[in-house]
Amino acid sequence: MLNASSAAMDAINSIALEIIMHAGDARLCISEAVKAAAEGNFPATNEKLEEAKKKLAIAHGLQTDIVQSEGEGTKHDHTLLFIHAQDTLMTIYSEMNMVRQLKSVFRRYEERITELERRIFHG
Repeated sequence: MLNASSAAMDAINSIALEIIMHAGDARLCISEAVKAAAEGNFPATNEKLEEAKKKLAIAHGLQTDIVQSEGEGTKHDHTLLFIHAQDTLMTIYSEMNMVRQLKSVFRRYEERITELERRIFHG
C-alpha cells in the first residue's frame, strides 16, 4: 500500500511526464517549423509554430497549477523528474523564441533573393 507521500510523489511525477510529453511534442513542431522556413514555406512555418504554441501552453498550464498550489500553501516534494520537466519546458520556450527570430531571417533572405532574381531575369 502507498503512503500519502508516495501517492503525492506519483502525482507530481505524473504531471512532470505530461509536461515533458507536451513540451516534447512542441519541440517536434518547432523542428518542422524550422525545416519549413528553410524551404521558404512560411505558411507551414506559421502553422507549426502555432501548433507548438498550443502544446507549450498545455505544458505551461500544468507547471503553473503546481506553482500556484504551492503559493496557496500546498507542499509538494519536487522530484528530479519534475525539475527535468521544468528545465525541458524552459529550453523549448527558448527554442521557440529562437525559431521565431530565424523565421524573420529566412523571410528577409527570401525577399532579397526574389528581388535579385527579378532584377536579373526581368531587368
